[in-house]
Amino acid sequence: VQLQASGGGLVQAGGSLSLSCAASGRTFKIGSMGWFRHDPGKEREWVAVLMWNGARTYYADSVKGRFTISGDSAKNTVYLQMISLKPADTAVYYCAAQDGAGTVITEGQGTQVTVSS
Repeated sequence: VQLQASGGGLVQAGGSLSLSCAASGRTFKIGSMGWFRHDPGKEREWVAVLMWNGARTYYADSVKGRFTISGDSAKNTVYLQMISLKPADTAVYYCAAQDGAGTVITEGQGTQVTVSS
């Protein structure tokens, strides 16, 4: 499975950004797709996950109400809409695909999200 992510960038606090991630290859293995972020000096944090089966979602407490994950399982594409961004959201965001057991199959290249105060 290969992942191609796009989006991100620089925005002022309170602004919005969106990310997208498309999977290709042996996509039948995918049970869920999502995003985690990593900022130097901090631990990796899972931000949001969308499960193809039942379209269930998971959000980190830190982003609930501000981030929305959506996707199209037929296109193996997942989107992350981020609003009311805060400087604390600054990080490199990585798309990831997981199998049905929640094990990460692969991670995409990171995309920088920078929120200025």
